[in-house]
Amino acid sequence: MQNLKELKKSILKDKQVSQHYKDLDTEYLVISQVIKARLQKGFSQKALAKKIGTKQSAISRLESGNYNPSLAFLVKISKALGTKLHVSIE
Repeated sequence: MQNLKELKKSILKDKQVSQHYKDLDTEYLVISQVIKARLQKGFSQKALAKKIGTKQSAISRLESGNYNPSLAFLVKISKALGTKLHVSIE
């Protein structure tokens, strides 16, 4: 029986799968940074949502990766968390 690391390595040998995985890297980086900043500020999802004028479910969808946020939404979140949003194309 394969462990998770072995399974991941095996699956990523497929070039198409590997490319899709890499394409999601930026998305998951943003999500993890939002979660980290929210927790560091001591905000619940509900408190953050209230601060930016949305519902808790929108924050939950973002953090679970089930929502493709607009740049404006990410700006609101970063301001509410007292952070700066940096976007670059390299």
